[in-house]
Amino acid sequence: MSTTHRPRILQIARLPLPALETDLAEQFDVVFLSDQPDSSLFLAERGQEFTGVVTSASIGLKREVIDALPNLKVISSFGVGFDALDVATARSRGIQVGYTPGVLNDCVADMAFALLLDVSRGVSASDRFVRRGDWTHARFAPQSRVSGKRLGIVGMGRIGQAVAERATGFRMEMGYHNRRPSGESSMPYFASLVELARWADYLVLTVAGGAETRHLIDRTVLDALGPRGFLINVARGSVVDETALIEALADRRIAGAGLDVFDNEPSVPAALQALDNVVLTPHTASATHETRRAMADLVLDNLHAFYGTGAVRAPVPGP
Repeated sequence: MSTTHRPRILQIARLPLPALETDLAEQFDVVFLSDQPDSSLFLAERGQEFTGVVTSASIGLKREVIDALPNLKVISSFGVGFDALDVATARSRGIQVGYTPGVLNDCVADMAFALLLDVSRGVSASDRFVRRGDWTHARFAPQSRVSGKRLGIVGMGRIGQAVAERATGFRMEMGYHNRRPSGESSMPYFASLVELARWADYLVLTVAGGAETRHLIDRTVLDALGPRGFLINVARGSVVDETALIEALADRRIAGAGLDVFDNEPSVPAALQALDNVVLTPHTASATHETRRAMADLVLDNLHAFYGTGAVRAPVPGP
């Protein structure tokens, strides 16, 4: 791409992969909104210069920023979540919105199973047990077997299907809950989330975030999961009523949880950190070298495809 005709791109904030920022700077004329002393003044004075925006699923893009960019034509987002993106406003102006699906399915599903195995077998807890020196005078308590158990998947999309593939190796019985049955899955469909939770030993969340799924997992669902059930969340923190989850874990009304996402990241409640029956990871399900590079390539591909053909390669799906 000629340096004299490079599209001007507004990058909202720093991205998780520095190599992507280097590539963007080499291939486009990039300005960081987060570097501006007064972002509102900057947008008012220079917003008309930008035809593209790069952001991430966690950062998103607010309506007031879109409104301040009168010539915006394309948004390319790093990640699969788009609940923090004002997609409706973008679509109302005919702005193309691209994201990075597909390339992170395996790593997110791997993390779901890592959390499931860890909290079930007490891997992190037993590591702490050994490091504290407790093994010299005590036995680590027996934990829960995974193989042959019942796995309930909430959200049977690409990642949910990848989780199901892994579960077959553990000879797990599986069922799922969606807003409607999936034509791509032959496993039993539960129209009621509460009934799925009551049936399952493990409830794995791979559902999209947003207003429609906020606190989908509430006290009623957790009580249905019960004292031998485990909750695994690699979706969005907003999907779970965090207060209800902390109470269920503390009271042992569920056996445990594995959480990669939280309601107010990066702040994790102290009450959650204090519990020994939960495994916590810092939203790193897709954070492998291979997957982050593939995501970065798709961010770039979406931009090049738009500026070359008028359409991003991987558009955010319609309502």
